[in-house]
Amino acid sequence: MIDCHAHVIDRQRFPFVHGTYQPHAGEWGTIERFLSVLDAHGVGEAVLVQPTSGYDYDHACLLHALGAAQGRLRGVARVRVDRARTDRVLLKHPLIVGIRLDLMHDGVAAIQSPEFEWLAGVLGERAQIVQVQTQEDQLAQILPVLRKSGLRIVVDHCGRPDPERGPSQPGFASLLELGREGHYVKLSGVFRFSRKPYPHEDADPYIAALLDAFTPQRCVWGSDWPFLRYSDSVDYASTLKLASRWSADPASYDAAARNLFRFPASQ
Repeated sequence: MIDCHAHVIDRQRFPFVHGTYQPHAGEWGTIERFLSVLDAHGVGEAVLVQPTSGYDYDHACLLHALGAAQGRLRGVARVRVDRARTDRVLLKHPLIVGIRLDLMHDGVAAIQSPEFEWLAGVLGERAQIVQVQTQEDQLAQILPVLRKSGLRIVVDHCGRPDPERGPSQPGFASLLELGREGHYVKLSGVFRFSRKPYPHEDADPYIAALLDAFTPQRCVWGSDWPFLRYSDSVDYASTLKLASRWSADPASYDAAARNLFRFPASQ
């Protein structure tokens, strides 16, 4: 299995950015701890996503982790669209495979900046992805801009639907459109939108709809370790079991992950 969504948090080596969310002790996940978690669960490779919490746009911890893992990990950066030109060196890093737009925190105006067209051009030249985190109906609002970019689009955490509004809610319906158009979704972070305890059965209709629209060939799995804001109620083994619950062959997600995040073909 490839874990396509995790974070590193190392406050001792890399102080947090002033004014951002301060994870408690259980949420501090160093690169050493993360690699040991992967080994303990038989997970070979993983994708580290720059966290908004703690580090915001400071990538020092992420870049350290990528180097320490000796090719086992890939990284997704977080950039400010209106200042993206200052991040050209970061985007050229050989293990950075794309960017994440956290529209939950930045709002849809971030992607509507005139600079997004320039940024999309740079990402396209490098065959990098644009990964988006949205909530409620934000995805419906930005769908035309995403389509115009011509980039491979990856949506975090199943699009974070509201389980009480049904699959026809505009944000989730837009996500299904992306699936039918050949883009990608992360089956991750279910605990972030489910209203029920593990195994989050209210998410099942949404997972089924995503597998139908995207097909298993464009769905990837992620743990969201170290479960920021939820670390007391989630553990790695339970998130891994969900991958098996959703698919008789959870390893089928890995072909998409290798293509999307530039991992070498499995031996």
